[in-house]
Amino acid sequence: MTVEQARFRYLFLLGLRWFPVGLTIPVLVLLPLERGLSIAQVGAVAAIQGFTVLVLELPTGGLSDALGRRPVLLIAGVVNLASLAIWSFADSVALFAVVYLLQGIYRALDSGPLEAWYVDHALAADPKADIEGGLSRSGVVLGLAIAGAALISGGLVWLGPIGPVSALTVPVLVALGLSLISTIAVALLMTEERPARGLAALATSVRGVPVAIGGALRLVRRSRVVLALILVEFFWSVGMVTFEKLMAVRLSEITSTDTAGALLGPVNSAAWAASAAGAALVPLLTRRVGPAWAGFTLKIVQGVTIVGMGLFAGPAGVIGAFLLCYAVHGAANPVHAGLLHRQAEGEYRTSLLSLNSMVGQPGFSLGAIVLTAVAAGAGTPTAIVVGGIVLAAAAPLYLVRSKEVFREHSQTGTSRSLAL
Repeated sequence: MTVEQARFRYLFLLGLRWFPVGLTIPVLVLLPLERGLSIAQVGAVAAIQGFTVLVLELPTGGLSDALGRRPVLLIAGVVNLASLAIWSFADSVALFAVVYLLQGIYRALDSGPLEAWYVDHALAADPKADIEGGLSRSGVVLGLAIAGAALISGGLVWLGPIGPVSALTVPVLVALGLSLISTIAVALLMTEERPARGLAALATSVRGVPVAIGGALRLVRRSRVVLALILVEFFWSVGMVTFEKLMAVRLSEITSTDTAGALLGPVNSAAWAASAAGAALVPLLTRRVGPAWAGFTLKIVQGVTIVGMGLFAGPAGVIGAFLLCYAVHGAANPVHAGLLHRQAEGEYRTSLLSLNSMVGQPGFSLGAIVLTAVAAGAGTPTAIVVGGIVLAAAAPLYLVRSKEVFREHSQTGTSRSLAL
């Protein structure tokens, strides 16, 4: 398989994976409320997903490295289909808890294998392949898929119920059908050259999970670069609370709850489109300044846009800063992923990606607790500014250099850019 073939299959499968997500985003909270849950109950069952991902992220990443990317993604697809099927008729706290438990398992299984499969095949075809370019295109595809699907979801709801199916349920059913197509596409397009495996081989693969996890943890212990990138993910996740949670509160404070509710749908769709546009500019930026300095610059700029969300007084300014924030966010994701991949040893690649993702879970949870407390005590603008500062504070970590580079610098008197 050539680099171009691997990239095309990766982007096609990625778009199929995220389009159903875009369909469900507008009804995530509204559908359970329509079926009788309180807002507190919705928050409680939704938390199950985060805790499940936190517990399973590393084991499932190790399973992908030990068993194979394709089998794990097929298992993830089946779990997702079960979750969406139950979601289509769930009408109690218990059933929605099952939905979010299955979604947590799905997200943990799904986190990393497709990206690792693409990088493995691209580097196998050409060790000097521009993986950052492919990953930046993934940001474009992801952003456009979610933005387009969110608009379609709104249109489906606007068209009203279909027979006994409520308007809010229709996007979930469409997402279920498209997720089935996505799982079939993984089975057909995601090829791996692995030997046939019986039960004994499967047991051996499962026993290899702790080894794969240990390999990822050893990378963190012995590489100051990997440790720095993992810390970037933690601080980044704390700061993400500002534009994923506090933005809606900020907009409702400067307009009204009803106006904010009407604006957030198209604004979020535009934000994902801006994210796609930002990702498209990554190759130009990385070629000019290098991946490490690109990561540094993007974190500083994103922190400034978040501070703008907190300081601007009118809705136009807040929304404008929000859209710019998402544009930078879309660019920062492939840069960070590319830097991480350059540090990963092939056989432990997915485990390291899972470790990076797992660190983001407590980071976001801690940010949600601390920043909402700051918002309650000192106001939402202050909380948003604090979150922006925390996010930007991670920027220098992109410039951490390996011990080998420091030794070379001391011997030659020359300086080289880190990592990567």
